[in-house]
Amino acid sequence: MGMLNLVFWLGGIVLIAAGYGRARKPWARYKALKEQDANEARYSAWRGGFRDDSPTGASVAMAILKRQAQTGALIAVLGFVLVFVGFAVR
Repeated sequence: MGMLNLVFWLGGIVLIAAGYGRARKPWARYKALKEQDANEARYSAWRGGFRDDSPTGASVAMAILKRQAQTGALIAVLGFVLVFVGFAVR
């Protein structure tokens, strides 16, 4: 175990924590907005009314939040890769 291994492990752990922290809140808000949208769709179907499929503010926000969560997840995945590289480096 060398110094390079420790650098990769610590860098990976930092990236995992940063990615998780960056993805957690947008993902939670995305799920909440998606649930509200599904609830509204069920209500519209029950009422038999017309549901407009044009983009709304909530759908735009869901797209932005989903992208932010994906970015955070990508950072965490890169952290996992660094940890595994730390084990592979001799």
